[in-house]
Amino acid sequence: MKNTPYDAVIDAPFGKVGIRVDAQSVCEIVYLPDDVDGIAPEKPLAKDAVAQIRAYLQNPAMRFDLPLAMRGTTFQQRVWRGIAGIAAGHVWTYGQLAREIGSVPRAVGQACGSNPLPIVIPCHRVVASGGIGGFAHHPGEGFYRNVKRWLLAHEGVSIA
Repeated sequence: MKNTPYDAVIDAPFGKVGIRVDAQSVCEIVYLPDDVDGIAPEKPLAKDAVAQIRAYLQNPAMRFDLPLAMRGTTFQQRVWRGIAGIAAGHVWTYGQLAREIGSVPRAVGQACGSNPLPIVIPCHRVVASGGIGGFAHHPGEGFYRNVKRWLLAHEGVSIA
């Protein structure tokens, strides 16, 4: 087997999802293009993460129950906790989330883009006041914004 940073890589309607775990928690979830090879999970926690992500891809109302490695600054973790409170099928603007946690939109956007656990910490549910906004520190059109559009549409939200 090739040396890979992922403990699993699974198919998704928008490409692939890479998952990295350690002994206790899910450490990273990454959106990958279609041309990346799949990797079957071997570790029990990677298998659980795969099962839950696949369940979400079938039913966006599914609620995750995974131990997460919330590695980030205190501010980033505050933003990620705020994001985690946004229900499937709903969106908040960066400004709304900033007001909720006592910050400013640009800082919230930066923390959203640094989220190491997308899907589980659903940063796709945070959008710009004038449209979809960027995704994963990728402001323009392309793969990442298409992933964000797919995730929102999957949850019944349509944003330009």
